[in-house]
Amino acid sequence: MQKNKLGHHLLSLARYYSRVAPPPPAYADPVIRVSNNVAYLGSPKQGPKPRQLLSLPPFPGHHLPGKNSATGRVTAISWLKYYFDEISDSAIQSHFNKGLVKIESSNPNAADSFIERDGQMKSLRKIKHNEVMEVGARVWVPVSIAETRVSRRFDCIPSGTLHPNADEIDYLRRLVKYKDYAILVLNKPPKLPVKGSLPVHNSMDALAAAALSYDYDEGPKLVHRLDRESSGLLLMGRTKESISHLHWLFNDINPAKSSCKAWNDACDAKFQRYWALVIGTPKENEGLIRSPLSKILLDDGKTERVILAQNVGLEPSQEAVTEYRVLGPMINGCSWVELRPLTSRKHQLRVHCAEALGTPIVGDYKYGWFVHRQWKQMPRVDIEPRTGKPYKLRRPEGLDVQKGSVLSKVPLVHLHCRELVLPNIAKFLPLLSNNAETLSPGLSGKPDLLRFVASMPKHMKISWNLMSSYLV
Repeated sequence: MQKNKLGHHLLSLARYYSRVAPPPPAYADPVIRVSNNVAYLGSPKQGPKPRQLLSLPPFPGHHLPGKNSATGRVTAISWLKYYFDEISDSAIQSHFNKGLVKIESSNPNAADSFIERDGQMKSLRKIKHNEVMEVGARVWVPVSIAETRVSRRFDCIPSGTLHPNADEIDYLRRLVKYKDYAILVLNKPPKLPVKGSLPVHNSMDALAAAALSYDYDEGPKLVHRLDRESSGLLLMGRTKESISHLHWLFNDINPAKSSCKAWNDACDAKFQRYWALVIGTPKENEGLIRSPLSKILLDDGKTERVILAQNVGLEPSQEAVTEYRVLGPMINGCSWVELRPLTSRKHQLRVHCAEALGTPIVGDYKYGWFVHRQWKQMPRVDIEPRTGKPYKLRRPEGLDVQKGSVLSKVPLVHLHCRELVLPNIAKFLPLLSNNAETLSPGLSGKPDLLRFVASMPKHMKISWNLMSSYLV
């Protein structure tokens, strides 16, 4: 009994002192940070900032114009689509799917967040897209659903809005290599996504629609894609007719040929040529890679990855064919390779280089992570195979090698669409639209083919200057 009384007494003391303990200080103790192998003493890192919300006016209760008023009900998504008529329906639906749209609730127990309005705290709860709006109900949405800014996520885009000013439009138009009434050809910089989505605002399709429409009512549309990390020639169509024929042209399974022989010959001559810097060197100086590809999901259930198909008949696969040619000897453990895809598959060149040839592209950590871990990025003496004499990796004076080049600690992807040859759509479009067999005299003098060559981005130029002594 005495032990029990003593235990209860000690427990009461502990509880007593825990209640009267002084509150923690308003400031936090400094912490040690490490950046670029240097330790700093500073304040703790701030947590995530609260999401900025935008309040819609109270729901008026009357029927929305253009909507069916037979039921007499208006859903939440109809109210948002009516209020944000300039926002795409898919973007609004995505906000509902992610639970970002909320409504003021009179029941604090059902609320999942609170916000201050008119000096009072209002409780908010998530609302589904099919919930019926009531008179006076107030909906809150993130500011991102209404803003039209271009994110500054990538340094290559000096644009802060989807309504660029004169300087920003001039920058975007400097990317244009060729323009006529049917097509637009650009030299895409690296790290710029081609196709946008809800979290990606500064994609090439959005920028082109905002700044590259020129005298047209609508901007150009994509007809093929490049990876976000890669760079080079990107083709876009400017009219519905040219976009349709370009989609047909870049389709791997083309339908029947046209009755015009010149158009058919020009289509057969179409090709893309890439330059890539790979780790190692292929066993053969040139060849044809014919390895079908399959898509799989990783363990997280979200990340998609492209691999070589096993040809066991248990998984869907797509035919993928690539021609390659080695441009020169291996210098500092790397080789320049020319790639010509004969099919258009997602990540085809990256997978073929990494898995079929065993030489992943420099900077491609997704498909060449293991090889990058073993890669020694140190200048060393190599033997020139034609003369047998040693040579060293030359360093041009005044060259900054820490900008994503081959000598950078974390190099960027060295894959560039350098050359593009395609039919002259502007010449053949009147013929194709009228189903004619011969060209008009005014168009017969124009060339059947258009050829474009794009300069490499800065990081690949640095690597090229470092390693171009013995290229063939």
